[in-house]
Amino acid sequence: MMFQGRWQGRWVATLPPAVARRFWSTGRAVLRAGSPRYRKEAPTEGFTLIEWVLALAILGVFASLTFPDLFRLTRSLRVDLASRELQSVLRHARSRAIREGVKVGVKFRTDGKGRYSFALYRDGDGDGVRTRDIDSGVDPRLEPPRELVHLGRRIRLGFPAGAAPRDPGDPSRRLTRLDDPIRFNRSDIASFNHLGASTPGSLYITDGLHFLSVVRVFGRTGKVKILRYDVVSETWSQGR
Repeated sequence: MMFQGRWQGRWVATLPPAVARRFWSTGRAVLRAGSPRYRKEAPTEGFTLIEWVLALAILGVFASLTFPDLFRLTRSLRVDLASRELQSVLRHARSRAIREGVKVGVKFRTDGKGRYSFALYRDGDGDGVRTRDIDSGVDPRLEPPRELVHLGRRIRLGFPAGAAPRDPGDPSRRLTRLDDPIRFNRSDIASFNHLGASTPGSLYITDGLHFLSVVRVFGRTGKVKILRYDVVSETWSQGR
C-alpha cells in the first residue's frame, strides 16, 4: 500500500498543477463520503400505525356525513331528469298533432322489468286514439317505439312508500288509486288534437323512497308542466 501510495504521488506530481489539484480534491471527497464521520442518516418518511388509524377514522366520519346527502341528491336529480323527459315526449306529441292537423296520442308501456317505452299513434277513425283501435290497427303508429332512458333502475312511474300524497289539483284531498301512476281520465293515453288541446291528465314519477314529481297536462291549453312534491310539508311546487 505504501509503494502504491508513493507511486500514485509521483504519478500525480507529473500532472499539470490544475489537474493535480482536481485529482486530490476528488479523492478527499470520496474518502469523506465513505467515512462514518461524514455519513448522515437518511430521513425516515411515512406514517405510523396510529396516524393511519386516525386518518381512516376521519375519512369514515366524513363519508358517513357526505354519502347520504350525495345519495339523496343523485336520486332527486334522476327524478327530475325523468320528469323532463316525459315532458318533452308530451310536447312532441302536441307538436305533431298541430303540424299534421290530426289527433295524436302517446301510449306508454312497461316490459315489467323496470324499462319503459312510448309510441305515438294517429286517430284513424275520428273517435280519438284508443287502446282497442291501436291493438286492431285502426289507429296507426306514427313513429317506432322508443325507450325512456331516464326511467328505470329504481326511478319509475309510481308513488313513494308512506302516506298517500296530496292531490296536486286539490291539495285538501289525498290521491287514491296509488297503483295507477298514468292518469288521463281512465286511460293511459295522452291525446292532443289539431288545436293543441289535450286530454287532461298526470304522470307520477318517483324513486320509491323520498321524491315524487308529476308531469301535468292541462286540457284546454295542452300545456305541460312539472310539479315537485315535498313529502315533509306535503306541498306541491312548480319545477324550475
